[in-house]
Amino acid sequence: MSATGVLTVAAEGGVIGDGRTGANLALGVGLVGVAIGRLALARVAGRISTGNARTGAMAAMAVGLVGTALAALHLATSSGGPGTGNGMVGAIAAIALGLTAMALGRRALARSRRTGRSAGSVGHEGEFGATS
Repeated sequence: MSATGVLTVAAEGGVIGDGRTGANLALGVGLVGVAIGRLALARVAGRISTGNARTGAMAAMAVGLVGTALAALHLATSSGGPGTGNGMVGAIAAIALGLTAMALGRRALARSRRTGRSAGSVGHEGEFGATS
């Protein structure tokens, strides 16, 4: 089965469950992405000493992207509107969670790059034409 087929089956709720299953799956993936992003931010700030902040940030961005894609696919394939029991409101919330996970991951990645620089490489007085 191709990746597109797997995502379509996951967004439609698979063989079991009602129309909300795909939205619930996307919500779960989005929540996991937000949790990973928060942990990556804590690692960058030094509150957690185990693990790599850059790896956590990239994982949060990837999981957030998958959650957003699942939610968008569920919205595209579901019939009816909000309040019909097809999980459209849950999919909209899952898009917000996925985007939040990506933003947290991006913020953690930017902070890890900023704190990873050495103090000696920051100042370039001679490079910008400053005179002594």
